[in-house]
Amino acid sequence: MENNVLIKTDKLCKSFSTNGVLQHVLKNIDLEIYKGDFTIIMGPSGAGKSTLLYALSGMDSPSLGKIYFNDLDITTLDQNKLALFRRDNCGFIFQSVYLINSMSVMDNVLVQGLLKEKDKKKIVNKANELLDKVDISQELRNKFPTQLSGGECARVGIARALISNPTLVFADEPTGALNSKTGSDVLDTLTQFNEMGQSIVMVTHDINSALRGNRIIYIKDGEISGELNLSKYDTKDDSRKDTINNFLIEMGW
Repeated sequence: MENNVLIKTDKLCKSFSTNGVLQHVLKNIDLEIYKGDFTIIMGPSGAGKSTLLYALSGMDSPSLGKIYFNDLDITTLDQNKLALFRRDNCGFIFQSVYLINSMSVMDNVLVQGLLKEKDKKKIVNKANELLDKVDISQELRNKFPTQLSGGECARVGIARALISNPTLVFADEPTGALNSKTGSDVLDTLTQFNEMGQSIVMVTHDINSALRGNRIIYIKDGEISGELNLSKYDTKDDSRKDTINNFLIEMGW
């Protein structure tokens, strides 16, 4: 595998049986994900976007095909080894943040980091560094998630996803439940980390979110219909939205 390739799939397929009817959600997906990219996965509802994300991250197993993550074929791993693989390589950001309400904000981040790093002092320092970067104040760190706004919880979720220095962050509609201002703040944070070298794969249906990516993969009916390669996000690039709009129109968006 080339040095800049993080993930490579080979004829990836996923099927589900619903009431005895077999549904082919992913069909022979051949895809490469590159280091340092902010990759966006788009497509109509039911196209297989989230299913692909979960397969790439080892959260779900394909029905057929191979997934190579840094040359490791993760389709050969049992559930225990997959859990270790996810712990060591993947960060996850979901539309629902899933913070533990009985634990403080700081502890929510620490518990994730301590799964991989046993030096608590090191993890505490890392957690404080990340919470600084996502603009969570010292006061908020001692509060419980139910005492935070939706946007604050979302930013805590980003810190939690990054605490273990993941090779790749997977984000599934991370702004879907947020208002436009809060969503923009979350995207700014993800963009900032991508500029520092963090590789990200994000599923979204929102064009304003897609603007942040430098590569867009479009899925339709379980297959890759097209791909758009862009430069890194630049707020001064007035043509970027038109370029993406034209691509999505071409794809039948």
